[in-house]
Amino acid sequence: MRFLTSGESHGKALVAILEGMVAGLRFDNKKIDLELGRRRQGPGRGGRMKIETDKVEILSGVKGNVTLGSPIALLIKNKDYKIEKLPQVSCPRPGHADLPGSIKYGFKDARCVLERASARETAARTAVGAVCKLFLEQFKIKIKSSVICIGGEFDQPSINKKIKEAKQKRDTLGGMFIVRVYGLPVGMGTYVHYDRRLDGRIAGAVMSIPAIKSVEFGLGLAYAISFGSDVHDAIFYSKKKGYYRNTNNAGGLEGGVTNGEPLIVRACMKPISTIGNPLPSVNLSTKRPSKATIERYDTCAVQAAGVVAEAVIAFELANAFIEKFGGDSL
Repeated sequence: MRFLTSGESHGKALVAILEGMVAGLRFDNKKIDLELGRRRQGPGRGGRMKIETDKVEILSGVKGNVTLGSPIALLIKNKDYKIEKLPQVSCPRPGHADLPGSIKYGFKDARCVLERASARETAARTAVGAVCKLFLEQFKIKIKSSVICIGGEFDQPSINKKIKEAKQKRDTLGGMFIVRVYGLPVGMGTYVHYDRRLDGRIAGAVMSIPAIKSVEFGLGLAYAISFGSDVHDAIFYSKKKGYYRNTNNAGGLEGGVTNGEPLIVRACMKPISTIGNPLPSVNLSTKRPSKATIERYDTCAVQAAGVVAEAVIAFELANAFIEKFGGDSL
C-alpha cells in the first residue's frame, strides 16, 4: 500500500489517497470521524480545534460502505479556510520549517512553507490510519496510545498544572507518549532487506510526525546501560502456548520482525515552535533582527500526537500484514 496527502493548513481542504487497500472491507465513516475527533482533543490544544469539526467525505474507492480495491480518496474540509487573506510571514520561527523551507524554495514569505509544514496535515494521515485500523480490526489487532509525561510531569493533576503555567507564560510544552499494539502475528516485516525491517519503517513513520524528535521500542534507551543477560527476552515453549516469553523488553520486534508479543513504541515530542513570547529571528527581506512571527498555536499537543502515531503505525502494520498474507480481498 501507499498513500499521498495534499492540502494546506488554511486551504480549502485536506485530501488523502490510499492505494492498495483490499476489496471487501466494511467501511465505517463514524469510526474515521471518531479518530479525527480524538486527534482534536487533549490538554493544551488551541483555538483551531474549536473551529474545525473534521468530518471525512469519501470521494472514491467505496461503494455501499464496502471497499472496492481501487484507490480510496478521502476529503476533510477546512472550516478555517482563509489562506489568501492571511498576512505575509517575514520573520521565521525558530524550531519550525519556516527558515530552511524558505531558503530551499526561494520564498520571502514563510507562509508558503508553514501552511504545508503545519501539523494540520496530520488530520489527513489520521483518516488514512483510521481506514487501516478498520482493516486490522478484522484480525483482532488493536492499537492504543497514552501520554507518559508532559513537561516533566507524570500524573494528570501535575500535567494540568504545568500546562496552565505554560499558558500563563505564553509558552509551550513537549512530552512523551506510548503506543501499544496487541494481537500481531509472528513474522510481519523481514530481516532480509534493511528497508523492509518493520522497526525501521515504523520509526520513520512516527518521526515524520511534526515535532517528534525520538522514537524507541521496548526498553529503548535503557538498553544502553544494561547487560545483555538482563534484558534479552528468554524463550520458552509449551504445548498449550507454543513459543512464549515472560518479558517483552524487545517491544514485540526482533530483527525487524514481529515476534508475537505486543508492539511497544515510545516517542518524544518537542515543545511546539510557535510561542507567545517570540524568540529572536531575522526578517527574510531586510535581513534585520526581529522577533519571530506569532501564529495561532497549541500550548501542548502530546496527546494528539499519540493519536497520529497510532494512525501512521496502523498504516505500516496493515501494509506489512498485506505483504505477508497477500490477497486482493477479505
